[in-house]
Amino acid sequence: MKIPKTTNRYCPYCKAKTAQKVKLVSTGAKRGALRRGSLIRAKLRGRGVGMGNKGKWGSKPPVSKFKRKTKTTKKTNIMYTCSKCGKSKYQKKGTRSGKQLQE
Repeated sequence: MKIPKTTNRYCPYCKAKTAQKVKLVSTGAKRGALRRGSLIRAKLRGRGVGMGNKGKWGSKPPVSKFKRKTKTTKKTNIMYTCSKCGKSKYQKKGTRSGKQLQE
């Protein structure tokens, strides 16, 4: 998805149509291995031991993550920055696109 560097959009802060810079922002952070709900920390705490179904803490599926079907495109989130007041407006809904914004 090719996006222009600047567009004319409505700025809710200026309450007028202004030229706004377009910037591609990341879709979100990855979960860390040291977080409270991580499998690594849970196994250190002694989860997944004993008899019966381990559920979330049990063995992983037999098919590796590389063999599974994966998505070929990523969702893009766009941030618009007003040239007049300098405030940024975030477009919340990410759209799936083939080509990313070239910087």
